[in-house]
Amino acid sequence: MFNDIGPMELLTIIVIAVLVFGPDKLPKVIQDITRTIRKIREFSESAKQDIRSELGPEFKDFDFEDLNPKTLLRKQLGNDELGLQEIRNGFDLKKEMAELTDAVNGRDTGSSASSSSSSGSAAATPSTGGKIDMTKKPEESEKDDRPPFDFDAT
Repeated sequence: MFNDIGPMELLTIIVIAVLVFGPDKLPKVIQDITRTIRKIREFSESAKQDIRSELGPEFKDFDFEDLNPKTLLRKQLGNDELGLQEIRNGFDLKKEMAELTDAVNGRDTGSSASSSSSSGSAAATPSTGGKIDMTKKPEESEKDDRPPFDFDAT
């Protein structure tokens, strides 16, 4: 429950508790706190048992830790039935972003040109050599860049 509390934090909590409650009331406060924590744990365990009994025998091995979304995702993505590890290892974000940036800026990279020409896609036109032209056309830059004035919007 308190796995991440170090010795200095524990000492600080004890000093603050002595200052707030005083040395004569502190044992009673500690007993009340432990009694409350014990009751909460008992209530939690009885609720778990009630839920398990209501769900039936097919949910005997049901683990309530699986209800935590972080644990559920870690458990589901941990097994490699979907092949996600292979996809994760085969994807290089920096390389993909560099290729995308070069394609947008119209630069020709050796790796993208060789991979696009070797793919031989039938949809690519022969004039582009299998590469999609994403550069801005000159006739578009000659047009007026302002949007048309809309009298109804004013």
